[in-house]
Amino acid sequence: MIPEINKRETGIRLRRIMDKHGISVKDVQRYLGLGSVQSVYHWLNGISMPTVDNLYALSELFGVSVDAMLCGNRTYLAPEIHTRASDCRRIQLYYEKLIKARAA
Repeated sequence: MIPEINKRETGIRLRRIMDKHGISVKDVQRYLGLGSVQSVYHWLNGISMPTVDNLYALSELFGVSVDAMLCGNRTYLAPEIHTRASDCRRIQLYYEKLIKARAA
């Protein structure tokens, strides 16, 4: 199955993130330099999606990753870590601390 983004669910998630941060549709329009608020409403209603550039900018505005804004049908993919063998133990210890902190 090819991973797909669910526009409707993504729009709902964007609205929740905006509400959580007290950001209005007009704020998003101004921040992105859009001509009108219509594009933002289309995103929130699941009619269309922001461009990659706009998603990238929104991630900065909202303080979340692009993946955190998107809803789709794939499972979470942990980032691959490419490192030297000598760094593996240090990275493993750090990773374990992150996992414990998330669980708390």
